Amino acid sequence: MVFNHRGGADRTEWVKAIRVLPGDRRFTTGEEEWIEAYTEFRFPGRKATYSDFTWHYRHFDGVDWAENLNEHSIFKFLGPDKDWEKLVGDENGNYDYLMYSDLDMNHPEVRTELARWGAWYLSTTGVDGFRLDAVKHIQYSFFRSWLDHMRKIAGRPLFAVGEYWNPDNVELLHEYIRCTQGTMSLFDAPLHRNFHEASRAGGYYDMRRILDNTLMQQQPALAVTLVENHDTQPLQALESPVDFWFKPLAYAIILLRQEGYPCIFYPDYYGAAYTDTGKDGKRYPITLAPVAELPALLKLRRERAYGIQRSYWDHPDCIGWTREGDDAHPGSGLAVLLSDGPGGSKWMAVGRRHRGCRFVEHLGRLPESVFINDDGWGEFHVGGGSVAVWAPAP
Repeated sequence: MVFNHRGGADRTEWVKAIRVLPGDRRFTTGEEEWIEAYTEFRFPGRKATYSDFTWHYRHFDGVDWAENLNEHSIFKFLGPDKDWEKLVGDENGNYDYLMYSDLDMNHPEVRTELARWGAWYLSTTGVDGFRLDAVKHIQYSFFRSWLDHMRKIAGRPLFAVGEYWNPDNVELLHEYIRCTQGTMSLFDAPLHRNFHEASRAGGYYDMRRILDNTLMQQQPALAVTLVENHDTQPLQALESPVDFWFKPLAYAIILLRQEGYPCIFYPDYYGAAYTDTGKDGKRYPITLAPVAELPALLKLRRERAYGIQRSYWDHPDCIGWTREGDDAHPGSGLAVLLSDGPGGSKWMAVGRRHRGCRFVEHLGRLPESVFINDDGWGEFHVGGGSVAVWAPAP
């Protein structure tokens, strides 16, 4: 759901506005003047089927285009009760404005229409939850009340995940969670950054630090973990791709550990190809190959990744963990070992419930078997720059 902004208006309207500095939106520049802004959204195609609401300039805080001036700038609207929302991300001084026509979340008609629309959407689709776009650009109090309203209407605990993209400062994500009283999960952008940096480090990343300063480490119940998304892929707005060799390791971390709620990127499962423009203005073809190990990792998560978790993060190149399994899932339990450097081995405990059991490697990496001793331990192996997942033999 994209609530922050609207684009493609049906008509322009005259609005009094003033330019703001792109690097610090708290400060204005130039003179106040009337601009012709794209702010009237009538949606004639829907023919008032589910809403007859018409959006006008009073429902927005600002725009990035003045038709009469033929100018691209950030224009803040002027008038009674018009200003950037206060409790938003503090990048660029105030990060209320992102793009297009920016909704005024303090306007009562806006809040009422979005609540009404949400109720219609729920009753029409029966969805189980929402992915909420660009939440750091929206008044923090808005989704707390909006989600409470949606959950009351639905009569069930709808899941919600917000996109608060800040890979550099996990404290800002914690602050948002506090301000919204834990009403939604957040995408773990810092975890993605760690994966990106580890994949580019040429084997010199300290793998013991891979979860440092992440939601997965610090607030796992509200962490939606990811390896890649549509903004981080090559030539996109937040370009920071995870190198292909590292993706199986990253997916093993988000799928086979107990912390977080993993989110799979479509091209990593199905592949994708596109052409887009680079920073140099040239067009480049991009091909994203599917991660071959992903179907097997998903199957291992579904069938094996249960029970007590033990971590062995005691080497800068080679880390591992085990899941003991449980009685509700026959054959469950596993041992995961991954390395960004040379291959190696590690003694790890899978629990006495597996004593005498034969474990085999389920990604087709290594042909040998590992037999669990009477104390529930085994010596597991992994190849260089790779991941190995050991689980009870069929």
